Amino acid sequence: MRVNALADITVIECSTFVTGPYAAALLADLGARVIKIEAPPDGDPYRYFAPDPFFSPNFAHLNRNKESLALDLKTQKGRDICVELIKRADVFLENFRPGTAERLGLGYEALRSMNPKLVYCSISAFGQSGPYADKPGFDTLGQAMSGLLSLLTDMEQPKVMGIALSDYATGLSAGYGILGALLAGQKTEQGAKVETSLLRATLSFIGETGAGYLRTGQIPDRLARVKNAHAFAFVAKDGLPLVVHCSVPEKFWDAFLKAVDRMDLAADRRFGTRDSRRKNYVELENELAVTFATRSRSEWLKRLEQNDVPAAPLYNMAEVLSDPQVKHLGLVEEVEHPKAGKLKFVGPAVSYTNLATKSAMPPPLLGEQTAAILLELGYSHAAVKELEGQGVIRIG
Repeated sequence: MRVNALADITVIECSTFVTGPYAAALLADLGARVIKIEAPPDGDPYRYFAPDPFFSPNFAHLNRNKESLALDLKTQKGRDICVELIKRADVFLENFRPGTAERLGLGYEALRSMNPKLVYCSISAFGQSGPYADKPGFDTLGQAMSGLLSLLTDMEQPKVMGIALSDYATGLSAGYGILGALLAGQKTEQGAKVETSLLRATLSFIGETGAGYLRTGQIPDRLARVKNAHAFAFVAKDGLPLVVHCSVPEKFWDAFLKAVDRMDLAADRRFGTRDSRRKNYVELENELAVTFATRSRSEWLKRLEQNDVPAAPLYNMAEVLSDPQVKHLGLVEEVEHPKAGKLKFVGPAVSYTNLATKSAMPPPLLGEQTAAILLELGYSHAAVKELEGQGVIRIG
């Protein structure tokens, strides 16, 4: 279900892949109308990120609850249509390379003169100006340049991550910035420009780590926070992994030792205090790994739960989506597309009480709403057909 908190808000999205589409998807989850402008003939390249007869699951998740307008912004007629939409919109969102929007006549200064209340959001790789502004950027570069990847991998044998963390952190930041500008606009009756980038958003996302370095001068690695958190991952006797996170309160550490029947470690001077455990984390981890190899995961989780130790199974995605708590919370939603059939998605990150909702919409085929949007703008059926023949639009 979508929340109608933004029911009267219209968003024009000119973005591809993850950052912009995720930001717009967050707004759509809150009930905003999102019109996604895609370049014909193929649209957003993320449609083809993974094999699927209609759209990749990756694209589908990020673009549910949206309308697709296939429009060639390299043509004057295409730009004119885009501007017509923006004049009536509340938000314009783009993740072009810096300077591209201006070259298309869709820069902030040009658009705000036409729509003073417009919230204009620009997402880039490294910022709109500066020595790296013109560089291409994707998630892996954002993770690497922000320092995030150094906290997730072994720097001597580095591996890239299996999730676009930098992209998602940036999309989340853009959505947050847009909401802030919309709220301010209710008071000032003026729009604003919102800017973020892979570099800025991801560095902010790991700001606590940056604060630690700025205070101590010590460069953190993958284990730095893990040691402070007294967090561990183990493989049980049956080959299934689990995690334990004791955090700061000593009561959890004491309960942990009791649950795993290793009270002898409390008397070991290497592990007797929080600071000594931090300094000897690797030795402690090795000691405990041997212990956890003696029982099955379910046995360990039962013992840990009985002692109120923060612990959980380390799930793969199949296990996550079949977990009873995930089902209880209704975190998976199902929608029906007239051509693609039934589709399932992970739903919004938040729920509300006492706000109106409406059913979720499936992701659009390329140009699926092109004709309807142009008719809404006042174009005749004949004019729509003419634009299609000229290649300005594509009708899905």
